[in-house]
Amino acid sequence: MNIYVNGDSRVVEENCTAAQLLETLGLGGKRVAMESNGEIVPRSDYDSHIIRQDDKIEIVHAIGGG
Repeated sequence: MNIYVNGDSRVVEENCTAAQLLETLGLGGKRVAMESNGEIVPRSDYDSHIIRQDDKIEIVHAIGGG
């Protein structure tokens, strides 16, 4: 199915979870924030949040600095 990640079209498997998407993107285990269709997805929901056709996902990660 087709979704959009940070504005780019991407194909993922049906019933893909937020956690699986992060693994696919090489971001598993990293400190990121995810938004799905304008709503924050809590980290505690990553394993249960199902990505749907045409969802618009935004992913950002913190970069430390001084």
